[in-house]
Amino acid sequence: MLDTSRQANELADIQSRLIFVKIGFLMLLVLLGLRLWQLQVRDGLHYQELARDNRTRTIVLEPARGLLYDRNGELLANNIPSFQLYLSLEDLQDREALQAQLPQFVDIDQQEISNKLALKNRRGRVKIKADITLKEAALIESHRLELPGVVIQPEYQRHYPLENYASHVLGYVGEISESQLKEPGFSNLQGGRIIGQNGVERTFDEYLLGETGEEVIEVDALGYPKRSLSVQRPLAGDDLYLTLDIRLQRLAEDLLGEEAGAIVALDPWNGDVLALASKPGFNPNNVSGGISAKDWQRFLKDPRHPLTNRAIQGQYPPGSVFKIIMAAALLETQTLSAQEMIPCHGTFPFGRRVFRDWKAGGHGQVDLTKAIAESCDVYFYKAGNQLGIDPIATFARQFGLGEKTGIALPSERSGLVPSSEWKKRVKREPWYPGETISISIGQGFLTVTPLQMAKVASIVATNGRVVQPRLLKASRLRRTGNLKEEPEPPIRQLGISPQTFSHIKEGLAAVVTKGTAKLAQSDFVSIAGKTGTAQVVALKPDGDKDKNKEPQKEFRDHAWFVAFAPIEHPRIAVAVLVEHMGHGGSASAPLAKTLIEAYMGYDTTQQPTL
Repeated sequence: MLDTSRQANELADIQSRLIFVKIGFLMLLVLLGLRLWQLQVRDGLHYQELARDNRTRTIVLEPARGLLYDRNGELLANNIPSFQLYLSLEDLQDREALQAQLPQFVDIDQQEISNKLALKNRRGRVKIKADITLKEAALIESHRLELPGVVIQPEYQRHYPLENYASHVLGYVGEISESQLKEPGFSNLQGGRIIGQNGVERTFDEYLLGETGEEVIEVDALGYPKRSLSVQRPLAGDDLYLTLDIRLQRLAEDLLGEEAGAIVALDPWNGDVLALASKPGFNPNNVSGGISAKDWQRFLKDPRHPLTNRAIQGQYPPGSVFKIIMAAALLETQTLSAQEMIPCHGTFPFGRRVFRDWKAGGHGQVDLTKAIAESCDVYFYKAGNQLGIDPIATFARQFGLGEKTGIALPSERSGLVPSSEWKKRVKREPWYPGETISISIGQGFLTVTPLQMAKVASIVATNGRVVQPRLLKASRLRRTGNLKEEPEPPIRQLGISPQTFSHIKEGLAAVVTKGTAKLAQSDFVSIAGKTGTAQVVALKPDGDKDKNKEPQKEFRDHAWFVAFAPIEHPRIAVAVLVEHMGHGGSASAPLAKTLIEAYMGYDTTQQPTL
């Protein structure tokens, strides 16, 4: 009986415990259900995104850059397919090991990889090298299992089919730098984008750049693509048609040969830049493809400065070509009449100095036409002394000297037009009358660019029509396919009388027919121009007393010639500057003649040589 009662109590106790177990099991099921609801319902979307991110990558698709053409539709810059080497930061497993391993397959050093990664402290892809070779791409692909995170992507590479020709005008492209990313104009761009770094590539980058696309791909455990999930195609940049006549540009650069200098040709009526040559030049393909720091430093330290656009950045004394502006100042201020004679005996004593004419013995009795034609220094010494520096500076600025022309190229220089106020402000000294004598023949503090002097020639050619030089003629919009003509720049009329320009033109025509530029005389077209010899005063050796000794080339004067043609109705204005080549009449005038004849459609197979 007692055993039966004990067994009954034990059974009841077991049943009671089973109830607690059931309740506990039920609570566990409830908790599991709640957790499943939390994961699947409340946080389901979040975890779906995490899972998708672990197996997908978003790739930015670079657009094709807009093409560049000359005014006649000849191709100046296009795009060619190439292989780009990227590192996917999300898939890198061991950065240091990869930095040591990658140079075995690609021509790149560890430090360069390290620098790239250090500058790109963010998620996504980092471009390590542009335009890798087919051999390098094949090597990487054959070792892809050993290189997780290394990605080869086909993209467009900027290409310049004319190589060195027009390099300073076209410029080059390159990967956007960290400092550029901080600039307001680039705030909407991502690191790794290829942008214009110089020339029209930089000036018109907004039009040429295009819009990026995007592709979402599924990747494997090593980060290699398996399949494309979605694609948004990029939009190519607009095509631009420049005002350049590449036929004329080639000829201008060929005429300069191996000499340093610049040749500028303008349409005097609308400011179109027909040629803007600067030598020495460079091959933009060598820079745009990604240049090493070592090669870039070699460019920068080259004593011939191939990256300098001498047409807009070279600042030179104008020498006797400044006599064009002096003539305008003399006539407009009525300091001298065109017919007034001034005796020239070869010297002009002033104070304790004697200023000498380039021609020993002088030019005899000289009026304005003869003074321009024979480039009589004494005539302009006397005239400049009567004018004074400030009226000279005023007229020089009217012709656009001392300020940038506004051409659509970066880093244009303004040159310098000195005045009494300028010297007091900058030099903390008064202006001395003897300094005016030097300015009157284009020496002293006065400096100009070749483009400015081509503009001066245009102003004279058109009797005072002032037009800003322009480089963009039209654009083809990729979004619509329409061709958009650029409006011509505004025109301003210089407040100088037609009679003054008539007298100046008469003198400039005589320069070519019977003056200092007889080598510019053409059998086919009438040419008016002015020679100039710009002294390289600062470079002349102090101890050299032998005047008959031929100086070393780096101490020789620069040779100028500015011109326009035909005289009756000008179609082209030209400025030629050749460094360290002496006299403009012998070194620069023949080049201008050849260029003008070529533009006018005459045979120029027999080119002059420097």
